[in-house]
Amino acid sequence: MTTPQRWTIVIPVKRPEHAKTRLADAVGEHRPRFARAFAADTVQAALDCPPVARVIVVTDDDEAAASAVALGAEVVADTPDAGLNAALRHGAAVARSADASAAVATLSADLPALRPAELARVLDAAAAHPRSFLADAAGVGTTSYAAGPGAAFEPAFGGRSRAAHRLAGVVELDLDDVTTVRRDVDTAVDLWDARRLGVGPRTTALLAELDVAL
Repeated sequence: MTTPQRWTIVIPVKRPEHAKTRLADAVGEHRPRFARAFAADTVQAALDCPPVARVIVVTDDDEAAASAVALGAEVVADTPDAGLNAALRHGAAVARSADASAAVATLSADLPALRPAELARVLDAAAAHPRSFLADAAGVGTTSYAAGPGAAFEPAFGGRSRAAHRLAGVVELDLDDVTTVRRDVDTAVDLWDARRLGVGPRTTALLAELDVAL
């Protein structure tokens, strides 16, 4: 019997002043609180996913860091401070510092509806390829990028990252039953859709506390 691939997940969390700017019209000054709630629910779902051995959060946000540690994740500072891809490469380097052949995958930090079972399907599919990615719900960006044992970790997030990853020869995962892994939240419409799917406890509590109508 083949032993299932175990993964380290790297999740980048922006500083609050830079997080979820396009959500401001819907939630106003509470934007940083929503960004942190999304991140915490994403981290929790990743930790609850059976193929995941380790979750590393890359952030300079003290509140997000404390929340991640309380959930059981590891936290490293964004010492490169040079954008998303540099932060992800830093997290992957930490993951592979103890095991150079570790399988490393990234997740966007804004997946509040993420289900562990759906993430497991993505990771199981990723295990069949040296490098792979999952497009977001809009079909333009990327919510997960994975590099298997020994594969170069070279994410290309930003703008039209789906096209950038495909151009770099990364395999796009063609999966129909992983809606919550694709559902990142940047706008009020995205949040409405995530809420329809069923968001995690921290996002649910914050929506109820602020009585956000979507």
